[in-house]
Amino acid sequence: VQLQASGGGLVQPGGSLRLSCVASGSVNSIRAWNWHRQAPGKQRELVAGVTNGGGTNYADFVKGRFTISRDHAKNILYLQMNNLKPEDTAVYLCEADYVVIRPDGPVAGRSWGQGTLVTVSS
Repeated sequence: VQLQASGGGLVQPGGSLRLSCVASGSVNSIRAWNWHRQAPGKQRELVAGVTNGGGTNYADFVKGRFTISRDHAKNILYLQMNNLKPEDTAVYLCEADYVVIRPDGPVAGRSWGQGTLVTVSS
């Protein structure tokens, strides 16, 4: 599974951005998609996730502001970010958890996109 993220940029506080992550390769093996972020000097943290069944989860610091969604037909993961704050400044990375069925059994894996920079500043 290969992932390509885009949509980052510079936005003023209170503004909005929509991130996209296009998957290619063995997309049917994906079981869950996630957005993470890493701010300068800080550890990577999970922002939001969505499973194949449609279940979603959000970090407390984005609840009510961010929405994760997936276009199944196009294999694109989105993160709609509203009411952005300066503390949301980070590199945002998409990630996919997958399971490949092989003759000798299932093999689980994780793929990462290259990240897209979001800067919230006036």
